[in-house]
Amino acid sequence: MGNFAANEGLSVFVILVWLGINAYLFVQFYMNFLTERWFYTRVLLGDALSWARAPAACLNLNCMLILLPVCRNLLSFLRGSIQCCSRTAARQLDRNITFHKLVAYMIAFHTAVHIIAHLFNFEWFMGAQLYRNSSSLPFVLSQIGTGDNASYLNPIRTDQTNPTIVMFTTIAGLTGVVITLALILIITSSMEVIRRSYFEVFWYTHHLFIIFFIGLVFHGFGRIVRGQTATSLLENKPSQCKDQFESWGMNGTFCPKPEFAGNPPMTWKWVVGPMILYVCERLVRFYRSQQKVVITKVVMHPSKTLELQMKRKGFSMEVGQYVFMQCPCVSQLEWHPFTLTSAPEEDHFSVHIRIVGDWTQGLYEACGGDKNETQEAWKLPKMAIDGPFGTASEDVFGYEVVMLVGAGIGVTPFASVLKSVWYKHIQENQNVFTKKIYFYWLCPETQAFEWFADLLQSLEGQMTEKGMVDFLSYNIYLTRWKETEAAHFRVHHEAENDPITGLKQKTLYGKPNWDNEFTTIGTKHPEKKVGVFLCGPTQLADVLEKQCLSHSEAGVKFIFNKENF
Repeated sequence: MGNFAANEGLSVFVILVWLGINAYLFVQFYMNFLTERWFYTRVLLGDALSWARAPAACLNLNCMLILLPVCRNLLSFLRGSIQCCSRTAARQLDRNITFHKLVAYMIAFHTAVHIIAHLFNFEWFMGAQLYRNSSSLPFVLSQIGTGDNASYLNPIRTDQTNPTIVMFTTIAGLTGVVITLALILIITSSMEVIRRSYFEVFWYTHHLFIIFFIGLVFHGFGRIVRGQTATSLLENKPSQCKDQFESWGMNGTFCPKPEFAGNPPMTWKWVVGPMILYVCERLVRFYRSQQKVVITKVVMHPSKTLELQMKRKGFSMEVGQYVFMQCPCVSQLEWHPFTLTSAPEEDHFSVHIRIVGDWTQGLYEACGGDKNETQEAWKLPKMAIDGPFGTASEDVFGYEVVMLVGAGIGVTPFASVLKSVWYKHIQENQNVFTKKIYFYWLCPETQAFEWFADLLQSLEGQMTEKGMVDFLSYNIYLTRWKETEAAHFRVHHEAENDPITGLKQKTLYGKPNWDNEFTTIGTKHPEKKVGVFLCGPTQLADVLEKQCLSHSEAGVKFIFNKENF
């Protein structure tokens, strides 16, 4: 229970508060439209009125929130500000994309309820016009304002039309169709299979949010849903006048015709703040992207991994941070996130890029990866950099005991961490709080080990020289191998150094027994908080998070952190 509270307590609290606010707004606005002011509107529409307006209030809230988790500069500022006070609170900011998705699902749900309710509303509006009976209150209400078209209740003004025409000829109807189509495209293109296989589709359709927000701001200006005015309520009280509708406005009656007006648009008040913040965010990104970036070195590693070493004036970073990169000669619009693999102590910053898609392939070719000869410096492509931005790995030196778990190219943030450790010990920095690092790297192919093995060899030698062999424990797992490779490994298994990596620590085959690993670490470090940092697939994250929650040997607490960008 203690581990659950440490890992998930604040997240659960935030989600419950968010759900609570949604529930409050839904119930509050549902009840608001059951008041006397909306009595005549309910005569036409019934309960569908409240079912349309309650989700609209929740949409205002969630559309206000949806942009905040993707304001990267704002999140980095907040992370740096609160990290010194509460590491737990700062860790919640690393789940920004998860919250962004939850808010998007909530928007989709309330949009569906809102649309279905309004489809019923338009049918009721149309039915009231078609049922032309002066003894029917819905028909009488629909005829109010026919002459001056000022104080009407029914937005369908004639029986010679249909709801579809009204939908495409009113502000509310037209903007509703546009923002619904934009929302459908944004959500469907965000599915995992599309985002992984067709990133460009995801990237471009996500920018339909601009159309979505423009339509959202203007949606309420149509004032389709109208209620009785405050002045009219004083003269025509529904409780007294509803049964006198046939004599409304006639001489000798105390019930004048009711007057109606729509609510002033409110959505813009909810979303204007986040929209301004997001515009400022984009301006900051644009400014930084215009700063000159110089590629100082290009290294082609095995398994089609490209290393770029770069410099930019005023660039400052922390371990585990990431940047967004754009290569104009590949695409003028696309920006992609990459973890920094350099250490803050180095005079440059670097990224390692695995070639797995059209954009990375284009960058690989632009840097001369497909050529045998060395690319001349002046022929290297221009790059734009936005960042750096904070991640969970920034907290790594805040724990006395640390577990680092990388899968495949997911090892990149820990390259920065381990390099920084190496530099700190070379410089004999006595302020390193971390006393023990357990490093796990799971890799499917032997070629991927090469670029990282040099760093591990340096660390291994440095730790041995300084008598700190117990500071870093690392385990490298080869999860797939060929029969010919297995025979070679068996022959050289007794060699002093590993035949794959050249390290003294031998490569292991298969996958770790995480239950045993967590039990061993928990037993060795009683009463400690162990920071568990992962950069890898969701399936592995689920396994590690479950282990963090289930292990509490000797009072140890495992705090789970996952790279999430």
